[in-house]
Formats: sequence, C-alpha cells, structure tokens
Amino acid sequence: MSDQLLWFTTRGAGIVSLILLTAVVCLGITTAIRWQSSEWPRFLTAQLHRNIALLSVAFVAVHVVTSVIDPFTSLGWAAALIPFSSYYRTIWLGLGVISMELTLAVIVTSLLRDRIGRRVWRTVHWLSYAAWPLGVVHGFGTGSDATAVWMLAIQGGCVLAVGLCVIWRLETDRSARRRAEIDARGDVVPWV
Repeated sequence: MSDQLLWFTTRGAGIVSLILLTAVVCLGITTAIRWQSSEWPRFLTAQLHRNIALLSVAFVAVHVVTSVIDPFTSLGWAAALIPFSSYYRTIWLGLGVISMELTLAVIVTSLLRDRIGRRVWRTVHWLSYAAWPLGVVHGFGTGSDATAVWMLAIQGGCVLAVGLCVIWRLETDRSARRRAEIDARGDVVPWV
C-alpha cells in the first residue's frame, strides 16, 4: 500500500468516524428523550443508533490501523493503545486513544447488555459523553488538515449538531419536570 494511500485512508477514516460518532451521539440523545413522529417511529431511531455505532467502530479501526502502519508517523501499536505514549503529537494522540477506548467500552457493554444488566450498561454508556468530545479535540490537534477551513467546518457542524441535541434534551427534561410539578399541585393549565 502506498504511503499516500495510507495517508488518505487515515484522514478519510478519521473524518468519517467523527461524522458517524456525531450521528451516534445525536441519535442516542433523541432515543433518550424518546422522540418520535408518525413518519419516524422511536424503534427506528434506536436501531439506527446501534447500527451506526457499529459502523463507526469499523471506521475507527481503519483509522487506527492505517495510522499505525503509515511510515510517516511510525506510531506503533503502543502509541495507538496506551494514552500519551506517542512521541508524535503526544497530547492530541493521547486524547484520541482515550476516546477510542471509551467508545470501545460503550460498544462492548452494549453488546453484552443482556448479560451485564441495565444499570452497569447505563453507567458505562455515560462514557460516550466523554468519548465524543475527546475525539473532537483529538481531531482539532491531529492531522495535516486540522486547521483547514473545510475540516473546521465539519468539526464545527458536528459540535453544533450535538450541542443542539443536548439543548433539546435539557429543554425536554425541563418541560417534563414543569408538567410533573403542575400535575403534583393539581393546577389546571389547559395550554400546557
């Protein structure tokens, strides 16, 4: 495999991983708030969330493997598996390694959910709220295109998408608490 092909593959797989993981986080949030419509039933969001999560793992694997075998960086497997052990962009790569390991923990526990129980699964699943931003920060500091306008636009779009979903979830939680308080007091508010 030529060095240039490895370089393009590493970059492409990293970018696709970011986009897919962003979609996974957004779908996870919409699943958590139990969003659905007549055109888009809730089970579809959950299935899409799972399938895109598994697809993202494949792209992360391609990203890591091609990064390791690319002679330009000469990373080696230790740098890809042990956070902050690389001589090359130590901090940025270390954050990427942590993100990858947290993501793998979420995926593995999701696959074992029936065996480990919902409480353990849910606790580990909260790691995705750390894994995704660490992956984004990894992208800001690593790669030859990290400061290119088009790459910053992709990263900004991903951050915006997750940010909007988080705001949506927080607002949905706040509205649900308000309705519960009104119901508990017995107030009659027909427009709520």
